[in-house]
Amino acid sequence: MNINFDNIFEHVIPMDDFRLKWRFTEEKYDKLPDQHLDQLKPLDNEAAKFLWDYIAKTNLHNDTPFKKDFFRTIDKAEILEGNEKEIKKWLYQRGLPFDKYVFLSYQPTDAIIVPWKLLIKYFDSFYYADDLTIIDQSLTWALLFYHEDEIYFGTNKDFKPSETFADNDFIW
Repeated sequence: MNINFDNIFEHVIPMDDFRLKWRFTEEKYDKLPDQHLDQLKPLDNEAAKFLWDYIAKTNLHNDTPFKKDFFRTIDKAEILEGNEKEIKKWLYQRGLPFDKYVFLSYQPTDAIIVPWKLLIKYFDSFYYADDLTIIDQSLTWALLFYHEDEIYFGTNKDFKPSETFADNDFIW
């Protein structure tokens, strides 16, 4: 069976089988409440590979952070010590519905589906200085958590970039 966005939820695996479960289930990292943990949908290897390949086939990251002219607007934020509230606000300002499920792709073998509101609330559990691409199936927007503690948001919608991080130095 070919995996696509219509059947990807059929490839959800138990949290206990997810290689990155420690980010959400262990006290020394972040132990999420059961009501939030139950909303996280880790994917099996085939579905993770589907997401990885889908992103690669679009050439989304051919240029970093995003392929030139893929998005009309690119906004960026920097994760600094103690600025978690600013990052959560910045993510909230992307304007996505709280209950929207988004697809997080870490590696060809590691991916998870989560509601946008939980990504905002626990962004620092999803991101641990690794590269993380977050999309929905429309690809009218994407987020890249870059391993240098930078976040890039690209969109084709009318969007005014935030002034919060305008004076920061970014790699791109």
